[in-house]
Amino acid sequence: MTRIVVLPNETLCPEGAVIEAQPGETVCRALLRNDIEIEHACEMSCACTTCHVIVREGYDSMEEPDELEDDYLDKAWGLEPDSRLSCQAVVADEDLVVEIPRYTINMVSERH
Repeated sequence: MTRIVVLPNETLCPEGAVIEAQPGETVCRALLRNDIEIEHACEMSCACTTCHVIVREGYDSMEEPDELEDDYLDKAWGLEPDSRLSCQAVVADEDLVVEIPRYTINMVSERH
């Protein structure tokens, strides 16, 4: 198992969290499985940016984003060099520290 430390986020995870993920599982699936309701408007098909995360530690342990993911990341709010779409970021054997940005470019949440 790989550990994912989720930094505090005012709306989705106010206290932060430490969750377990299986190598080969995406960060998005691990978050959702642990009741951290990250948006994923395209149902994890790499067609939006609502599941954008910033990988603060462990970024290099994952495979590089492909061209499609890079294209979508260019549209993400708050893009940083270690940004990933969590639906495409596959957990490897190294622990990760991730931050869920406060905002997405999605103006309407799936929860409304």
